Amino acid sequence: MQINRIVHKMWSEKPVLLIMLIAFFTRFVAAIFSRGFGMHDDHFLVIEAAQAWADGVIVPGQPQVPGQELIPEGHSMFYVGLHYLLFKLFAGIGVVDPLFKMFFVRLLHALASTYAVWLTYRITEKLSTKKDAALAGLLMASIWFLPMLSVRNLVEIISFPFTLAGIWYLVTADQKRQPFLFYFLAGLILGLSISIRFQLIVFVGGVGLVMLLQRKWIPAVILGTGALISVFLLQGMVDYYVWGYPFAEFIEYVKYNIQAAYDYITGPWYNYLLLLAGIFIPPVSLMLLFGFFRVWKKQMIIFLPAFLFLVFHSFFPNKQERFIFPIIPYVIIGGVIGWNSFVVGSKYWQNHMKLLSRTWVFFWIMNLILLIPVTTAYSKRSRVEAMAYLSKYKGIKAVVAEDTNNGSAQMLPRYYSGQWMQALYKSETGVRSYMSDSIPCGIQDASFILFYSDENLQSRVDSIKRVIPSLEYEKTFEPGFIDRIMHNLNPVNRNETIYMYRNNDITKTIK
Repeated sequence: MQINRIVHKMWSEKPVLLIMLIAFFTRFVAAIFSRGFGMHDDHFLVIEAAQAWADGVIVPGQPQVPGQELIPEGHSMFYVGLHYLLFKLFAGIGVVDPLFKMFFVRLLHALASTYAVWLTYRITEKLSTKKDAALAGLLMASIWFLPMLSVRNLVEIISFPFTLAGIWYLVTADQKRQPFLFYFLAGLILGLSISIRFQLIVFVGGVGLVMLLQRKWIPAVILGTGALISVFLLQGMVDYYVWGYPFAEFIEYVKYNIQAAYDYITGPWYNYLLLLAGIFIPPVSLMLLFGFFRVWKKQMIIFLPAFLFLVFHSFFPNKQERFIFPIIPYVIIGGVIGWNSFVVGSKYWQNHMKLLSRTWVFFWIMNLILLIPVTTAYSKRSRVEAMAYLSKYKGIKAVVAEDTNNGSAQMLPRYYSGQWMQALYKSETGVRSYMSDSIPCGIQDASFILFYSDENLQSRVDSIKRVIPSLEYEKTFEPGFIDRIMHNLNPVNRNETIYMYRNNDITKTIK
């Protein structure tokens, strides 16, 4: 009861403090327990790339194999470059443990996400009331999927503090002694968000359009100048240094997405509306979406950039779920402001406040039920643990991921092994390597064989034994709880148990 009174008093007197404590606590828990990675991009395109760069295994713009011609891959170097600098710092002070480094990375992301919660509160308070700000801040702090996603290396999520900071400078500029400076800073920061996630050029363009519609001609020019300077320095100059011409990565990104528009998940135009209606837990999700669209005119600076971003992705064929994540803060801010203002003027809801209260109680109960397991979820556990286990061996030349049950084998996160052995992937279509080595290895050169799943396991082991007679069982690595649930719901989510076998002829010399 004493705790309840303290919480109630803090909520009444210092809501922002309570919200920030909740935001940091949930994200700190996620930083500790929610290890691993969520999908391909948040590990292999960020952590793996940055560590390889820091170790000199991959140098942007320089071929690793003589005679091999490299081209830009369509990935901004800004976010990866920040990790590169961090990993170089770790190397300089003698920190080499991959697991500790990743905890520190998750902790930094947790702090950035907590700052995004503070910005959400302040922006909502500036545009509306403290009551609305408290609800919007609480939603950002504790909605069930955000703490876990916030400690992942997802460009869609780490963009939050950048776009929100840009909007915050924008909505407070006129109250400053030097408003033009704040318009310029807003542009610089919004330009940084583009360098993190190229598609946010649509969002930033929407911000500029709002200013033009409001006839803020000079502020719009200053904002645009700041954004252009930011993009020019990080995309133009950096790419010119690496590739010999400016905006090389952006150009390649646009070309690739046009060519591969139908190569990934596709869906109807309303796909993202359904997604938002689901992840915010109905019926509250429908209330927030209604409120978001209701503020289109009064809160245009919140609505229009996010709406244009939603329209762009709704009609672009490639519809991976995470693509829409950058507008989550704006759906929350606009949704809370719009819905609460609607309730105040609605005779029906004024006469059914108990029903509304019960709706929110249902939401918070369901949210808590989801929040606890998701925040502590260890994703891709079997692959991460298998690689971390190999870190105790030094001088491994090659490993094999064997998954002849499928057309391709899931990539191994070699970062966690602390070494850049060649990874061979044996599937039903043959053997391949995702690493361009000048001295390729064969299966017989592998120190360890990792068999994915127990389907036909013995016959697969026997097949490898024909090449490696000394093959012997080493260890089993189980997937995490959420991994198992996702796999059972949809086998496309290939989070299988891994059975590790060792090549005794080789491992006896490298222990």
